[in-house]
Amino acid sequence: MKKKYIDILMATYNGEKYLKEQIESILNQTYKDFRLLISDDCSKDSTREILSKYAKKDKRIKIYKQEKNLGYVKNFEFLLSKVENEYYMFSDQDDVWLPDKVKKSLETLIETNSDLAFSDLVVVDEKLDVIKESFLQYCGLTERVKKEQKYDTYYLHNSIAGCTIIGRKSMIDKIIPMPENTKFVIHDYWMGLISASYGKIAYIDRKDILYRQHDNNCVGYGGKNEKVLSKKEIRKKILDEQIEKFQALNELKDRFPKEIQLKNKRALEYYKKINDIKVVNLNLKMYHDVYKGQTLKFYLKSMILLNLNIWK
Repeated sequence: MKKKYIDILMATYNGEKYLKEQIESILNQTYKDFRLLISDDCSKDSTREILSKYAKKDKRIKIYKQEKNLGYVKNFEFLLSKVENEYYMFSDQDDVWLPDKVKKSLETLIETNSDLAFSDLVVVDEKLDVIKESFLQYCGLTERVKKEQKYDTYYLHNSIAGCTIIGRKSMIDKIIPMPENTKFVIHDYWMGLISASYGKIAYIDRKDILYRQHDNNCVGYGGKNEKVLSKKEIRKKILDEQIEKFQALNELKDRFPKEIQLKNKRALEYYKKINDIKVVNLNLKMYHDVYKGQTLKFYLKSMILLNLNIWK
């Protein structure tokens, strides 16, 4: 493959426990032509000392030390603003990258002529022992991610883990600034929405990250701590989240093309309507307009769950 330069973006905060292992896994990639840009968000532990030592040893590393706490979303946004190369990747501070991650991610992005690509993860514990072989399978997303990643395939449920992303610099101007007004439109989901609206998303059918779960994860997979919900609770949770999410996306409508604005508006109208039904929603055309891009299994399961208000 012809030489391409990549900016790898790592946001850090109090990451001393696992930081060295993650940095080493990046520096030891089989693909070497990258810069590692690290922005520390006012860490109070030894993170900054660790970063300074690595920066002195490897000229590919550039460190930014924030003077005011940004939060992880705005910290990643700051890093996106510093991208100079044609391609960029996101990195967490506590995972481990397998040796071919950069090489294979870049190959997929170029071969598919995509604007953003993402992959699966192996979920591991603090000691890197496997919890789940596939993050996407655990989340019930394996069928969905193998469909063509159009907006109507993707917009109802985030299937992209930020630490697996590789993207093109040309899309960054549309991605930033990132929204801050809802916890249901976080950075990786937003990046997928924008990339699907204006460009092309590809799925990398690989697991090149050991996705470490521990007590201090900002975002994780839930796992054994997740509460088992009744169907009534699941329905309410979905509706609450979707209504808040699509309210936010409708407030941000100017960031999307006209046809996407209409799709987001229709989705909000649908979720508000079925939130108020007494027993059954008979307007399944409205449901179909919102869910027609999904897999058949997800389409049918959601149709029964959402359009009936009979669950105990």
